[in-house]
Amino acid sequence: MSDKHMKTDVVLIGAGIMSATLGTLLKEVQPDWEITVLEKLDGAGLESSHELNNAGTGHAALCELNYTAEKPDGTVDISKAINVNEQFQVSLQFWSYLVKHKLIDNPQDFIMPLPHMSMVQGEKDVEFLRKRFKALKENPLFADMEFSEDPATLKEWMPLIMNERTSDEPIAATKVKSGTDVNFGALTRVLFDHLASKGVKIHYQHKVMDIKRRKDKLWEIDVHDIDGCKLKQITAKFIFIGAGGGSIELLQDTGIPEAKHIGGFPVSGLFFECKNPEVIEQHHAKVYGKAKVGAPPMSVPHLDTRYINGEKSLLFGPFAGFSPKFLKTGSYLDLLASVKSHNLLTMLAAGAKEMALTKYLIQQLMLSKEQRMEELREFIPNAKSEDWDTIVAGQRVQVIKDTEAGGKGTLQFGTEVVSAEDGSVAALLGASPGASTAPQVMLEVIEKCFPDQMKKWKPKIKEMIPSYGTKLLDNPALIKEIHATAAEVLQLANKEEKIAE
Repeated sequence: MSDKHMKTDVVLIGAGIMSATLGTLLKEVQPDWEITVLEKLDGAGLESSHELNNAGTGHAALCELNYTAEKPDGTVDISKAINVNEQFQVSLQFWSYLVKHKLIDNPQDFIMPLPHMSMVQGEKDVEFLRKRFKALKENPLFADMEFSEDPATLKEWMPLIMNERTSDEPIAATKVKSGTDVNFGALTRVLFDHLASKGVKIHYQHKVMDIKRRKDKLWEIDVHDIDGCKLKQITAKFIFIGAGGGSIELLQDTGIPEAKHIGGFPVSGLFFECKNPEVIEQHHAKVYGKAKVGAPPMSVPHLDTRYINGEKSLLFGPFAGFSPKFLKTGSYLDLLASVKSHNLLTMLAAGAKEMALTKYLIQQLMLSKEQRMEELREFIPNAKSEDWDTIVAGQRVQVIKDTEAGGKGTLQFGTEVVSAEDGSVAALLGASPGASTAPQVMLEVIEKCFPDQMKKWKPKIKEMIPSYGTKLLDNPALIKEIHATAAEVLQLANKEEKIAE
């Protein structure tokens, strides 16, 4: 950024998967717009989007039991699972478009086919999984789901989990072959490389210091060039804040009314990473279990095959913890700095409500490695401590806000867009399913913030995402078409990966 003052149409704050997705969509529908990206770190996808800072699960509710709650009458509510799956279908369509139109050359760099499984133990949970399977199986989005409680079948599906399992406790699993492992860090970097080739100005080591509205309704952004130790100003018509946990403070800086009465609850975490190649080769799936009683939804245990830098790896976790940082590279003062006069009561109310959660997180933080190994052994009975190293996962900040249903200071588990009434600024807050549903969430940003352009943009959006504007469940033929197209991309990725091996 050579000039002290510059003008642009769009500023994207944060070089993560959300900004990468929004920038790519905008460049496709409006190629002549000038887009500027500001990132305080020295590269793209280094915080929440980084491949070791998330589970890499293409969240489609195929295996995540927290998306299918058991109601008091014993039935299973699958409405959230359907919603999450439909959003992931949008992601598959968008990524398929990028691959087919050579915006992405090597799909194996970011996506690989991988079965998604749910695994439970104990009579009560086996019955729950059976009911969940029956409810989902009737839906065309989950038509290829399988269920088994036969030990021989389960050993074929997940040999590492079933080997040397001596307990006679009932065990069952569901399996969906069409699941995916997604390297969101790699995808983010690929998309930013593409944006740079299209003339998008990407500035790393540039930290946003302040955001203010001018009298002419444009936004003025004060930026600190960390490398050059200079303060610069950018004027923009539209700002998107996609800075992970850092989004809350930047949103507050805008001063828009919609940013008031919103806070954040930071959650840290750890994963185990397997360093024994023989163990890694015995597992080929993402297997999700059930969260323990009192555990937050983001703490669902899972044993994940991952593809990172072209190599197969194996992770288990997450183990929850607490840190006042809002970003992994953030400050221990982040939580305190986010408390303002307008959200003080909201934050205090949340603190009073979530004492049990805070206690749980602190207890998790104090676990020894051997205590964590015992949790792993619920999945892998013969797991050896020396085969596993501890790595720090990404920092998550859950949204706290006042809601009609939950009252003051309600903790939200999910992804949320906050935008100004005039659509000139939008911010992405929250966590899971997050990256997996980035195209759907960024389409919502476009609809909210650019309503006047939507008529002109709709044909191009339909080209990228054929299901746009329709309800998938009303069009089973389109579901099959989407799955067939995605299967082609996954087959290509798998083929190229095997050639590389």
